[in-house]
Amino acid sequence: MQNPTSIEPSSIEPKRLEKLRRPNILLITADQWRGDCLSAVGHACVKTPEIDALAREGTLFRQHYAGAAPCSPARATLYTGLYQMNHRVCRNGSPLDARFDNLALAARRAGYDPTLFGYTDTAPDPRGMDAADPHLTTYEGVLPGFTARQLLPEHERQWLSWLRSRGHLNAVSRDIHIPIGAQAGEISDAAPAYSSDETQTAFLAGEFIRWMGEQDRPWFAHVSFLRPHPPFSVPAPFNRMYKPDDGPAVARAENPEAEQTAHPYLAYAMPLSDKGSFIPGTQGPLSAWSSMDFAAIRAIYYGMISEVDAQLGRIWQALKDAGAWENTLVVFTSDHAEMAGDHWTLGKGGFFDGSYHIPLIIRDPANAAAGRIVDDFTSAADIFPTLCQRLGIEPKHGLDGRSLMPFIRGERAEGWRDAIFWEFDFRDIAKGEAERHFGLRPNQCNLAVLRDDRFKYVHFAALPPLLFDLSDDPMELDDVAADPAYAAIRLEYAEKLLSLRARHLDQTLAYTELTEKGPVTHRPR
Repeated sequence: MQNPTSIEPSSIEPKRLEKLRRPNILLITADQWRGDCLSAVGHACVKTPEIDALAREGTLFRQHYAGAAPCSPARATLYTGLYQMNHRVCRNGSPLDARFDNLALAARRAGYDPTLFGYTDTAPDPRGMDAADPHLTTYEGVLPGFTARQLLPEHERQWLSWLRSRGHLNAVSRDIHIPIGAQAGEISDAAPAYSSDETQTAFLAGEFIRWMGEQDRPWFAHVSFLRPHPPFSVPAPFNRMYKPDDGPAVARAENPEAEQTAHPYLAYAMPLSDKGSFIPGTQGPLSAWSSMDFAAIRAIYYGMISEVDAQLGRIWQALKDAGAWENTLVVFTSDHAEMAGDHWTLGKGGFFDGSYHIPLIIRDPANAAAGRIVDDFTSAADIFPTLCQRLGIEPKHGLDGRSLMPFIRGERAEGWRDAIFWEFDFRDIAKGEAERHFGLRPNQCNLAVLRDDRFKYVHFAALPPLLFDLSDDPMELDDVAADPAYAAIRLEYAEKLLSLRARHLDQTLAYTELTEKGPVTHRPR
């Protein structure tokens, strides 16, 4: 006699069966990865065969953008579904308000134990914490809700210890990245002492694969790779996979001095960008580097991308070998991008596309829209609502992003945005450098960008605006904000930006009304 509590799978409706068989969730972020650096979107030289393979089975979002920069603000948007104007993580070190929901907490409500490999760069809310708590001395905290299986913050001590256990006894600091035979501060495409099987990426991939083998129920993992974040160094064969003259044309003015005269913010920020952040052991502003230096660094950066891609292939194969591939939803993206020599700079920040255009591929085995390429504008703020809808979870605060599930299902998303929005806050609470330089209050040291296929409008709270006609000036070299011929367009985009900000004021309780029958909540998707 059949057990009355058992259910034959064949008797269950497909949607009901899918709900019973919760998917594994694998969220992968690769730090500082440009959105154009995928062979799947036709990059001039970069080859990413493993990401391309993921795109063939999933949905590739070609116009995907970070919500802010640098790491902490960008990740706050990704994890909470909120724009910076609402989550208020303004810079690395700005605490994430404890009242906000996030994808890890939501996953717990769905029955997962979300597990972290790497880092989230989340500064904790200091209210209610003891002043002596060491968590308040770093912005590299862990997003609430995650179980940390293998941390790997920027000091990389966990990886360095692992290297020493493998015989690299000199792996005692990040100087291990200095290529063999190179002097500290030298731009070199020589390989460092560690091999391609011993990178930070390989270390984290191995830790995830080992953990995955321990699981006996649906899991949620966030693998947060540090690379291709600087320092710019990568082992063979990736170190010389690309040549300095490979790749597309660089978007920049004739020289750094001309670039700095384009706007007061650039005149302030460019000299502050130090070479030591990118090549260990060197000092001085980036302006001291030549176009050949930038080209050499860009080639190494491309190699770092291919190194991460190779480790992603290792993860894909491990999932298939474990029989988990067909029940694993994979999200691959970045927190923000990398200037890679555009506008004579490296790193991220400011307003140029090079800092904010990032990759996004989502592969959902329950949906058949394989190989689809989406050209609509999408935001990092869309990741949290997408996972919420896929897992049937209600977020606990209002959202600025929207679910991408219609695209993933191969449908058309009605009423989708026709422009993208991001922000950058350059306040300096601890030292006050920006405030002194411009004579501004901290809340005046910020900018917001509204960009569509034709124009890009940059609004500063207290500095002159910028307007780029992207159809004639895709490299963002000619600011036309002061051109009388563009006055009407500038006004139009300023009004659009104002309307966007008005629409996205925090809506957490605005969608609830108390009536004689009790609270009524209607939160549109």
